[in-house]
Amino acid sequence: MNGADKRTSKFPLRLNELSSRVKVARTPIVPVAATVLTTAPRLQATAAAARAVLRPQQLLAHAHTDASRRTAPSGLGLDSVDVRRRMAQRLRSAGVCNAQVIEAMATVPRHLFVDAALVTQAYEDTSLPIGHGQTISKPSVVARMLELLMGGESARRSATLGRVLEIGTGCGYQAAVLAVLSKQVVSIERLRALHDKARALLAPLRPANMRLVYGDGMQGHAPNAPYDSIVAAAGGDALPQAWLDQLAVGGRLVSPVRQAGSQRQVLMVVDRTEQGFEQNVYEAVHFVPLKSGMVAG
Repeated sequence: MNGADKRTSKFPLRLNELSSRVKVARTPIVPVAATVLTTAPRLQATAAAARAVLRPQQLLAHAHTDASRRTAPSGLGLDSVDVRRRMAQRLRSAGVCNAQVIEAMATVPRHLFVDAALVTQAYEDTSLPIGHGQTISKPSVVARMLELLMGGESARRSATLGRVLEIGTGCGYQAAVLAVLSKQVVSIERLRALHDKARALLAPLRPANMRLVYGDGMQGHAPNAPYDSIVAAAGGDALPQAWLDQLAVGGRLVSPVRQAGSQRQVLMVVDRTEQGFEQNVYEAVHFVPLKSGMVAG
């Protein structure tokens, strides 16, 4: 920069320069005598109308009713149907074929179940932490497990998952998707804090066919057995006997299981027939470990 381009900077001012550069105009305060204001005829004519405008237009209850009738705009933000449709389209491109599963995934707003700091990743194909050492599964994994469930004999026959037992409610997202595909969902969670969190997150959706249970998932939930479908969101060394006992004939169980002698988990599919149980092993997955007992804190 040459000398011609050098200019004196006016900002920022130093604190000790403020008193020398800023001149404050001091205007004496002149008492004002009380005066009588007269209302112009035009203002008098509109006074009643002005008061009417200022009065509440509707009772609060009416306003609440009107608000509930409004439809959220489509195509904007995470509430957009288009955002969920794009996620569903990616699942279809990745190999998920069952149309009912695709539609259910496109229906449930996943961002409602993701912590605020991670909400921008809600529709990415990634698992996300939900607190207490747990995660919300990747959309592709949820869709894959539900598609496997839909392949069971009972589900194929009725085009529904029927009565479902979910082991590990977590934040409630998969339970919400299951509710779209099922006649009844019983979802059990061993961590009280997550059980309460899922209940709160599911409340706006109000799934009438869902029951949330705080209990030990390894024991299943015998009061509502048998189940046409059982799905687990945690994997152990073997499938608990209680799950097999509570699976209906014609039903299917899908769960991660750790392979013997390694830390690798795979998807295990078990079908119950009149003759017994048939099991098949599918692709590798990664879930939190299956634990017994209940945690109240």
